[in-house]
Amino acid sequence: MNAFAATLSLAPGLALGSFLNVVAARVPLRRSVVAPASACMSCGEPIAWQDNVPIASWLLLRGRCRHCGDAIPWVYPAVELATAALVAGCVLAFGVTLEGLLASFFCAVLVVVSATDLKHRIIPNRVAYPAAVVILGAQTALHPSPEWALGALGASAFLFAALVAYPAGMGMGDVKLAFVFGAMLGRSAGVALMLGMLLALVPSIVLLGRHGLKARKMKIPFGPFLALGAAIALFWGDWLLDGYLRLL
Repeated sequence: MNAFAATLSLAPGLALGSFLNVVAARVPLRRSVVAPASACMSCGEPIAWQDNVPIASWLLLRGRCRHCGDAIPWVYPAVELATAALVAGCVLAFGVTLEGLLASFFCAVLVVVSATDLKHRIIPNRVAYPAAVVILGAQTALHPSPEWALGALGASAFLFAALVAYPAGMGMGDVKLAFVFGAMLGRSAGVALMLGMLLALVPSIVLLGRHGLKARKMKIPFGPFLALGAAIALFWGDWLLDGYLRLL
């Protein structure tokens, strides 16, 4: 049953991803996400409905604006695909339930902050703060326990300590993101942190291999790696944590 519902959720997941592209593009610029209608970020020409179909329009237009020919970044279809896959995964894992709805909302937040951090190097307060309130409140209501508040405080305190020790390594946006996924994941927040740091090592090693010591001055956004770690922990965090504890 969940598999069928997950399949049905792909289409609304793509539509949600299209809206998240608008959020990621406009919120950092302090623009409304409701009006005006979608337009090319280069020439400002309104986008017709047939050019605004998730994934399909980008492929048919070969990744370029119909009017000015400017490239449409690959991030747009990537956000749509990631959102659809994550929403379907949430429905598959948690069913058509309030837990599944909350998990989908959490994944949508992860996608938005990843997109904004990649482009603008920020995790917007206008996304992080409301998400933290909604997720902490909902988790506490669904599963009454101090675990979610402790997870949020613990994860954010860990990254805040790292920020104080090495300010060039991350920003306050990463601390706020840790609060958000700590509230959602509870005890599995540590898994998300560990995975995020391990995943961030990959591009760091690549840059070090290509540029040597010059790579120390090159910055990469940490938010997307934390978000990916949090997404993995959402689905398999308890299993990974229990497996790790059994090894001790």
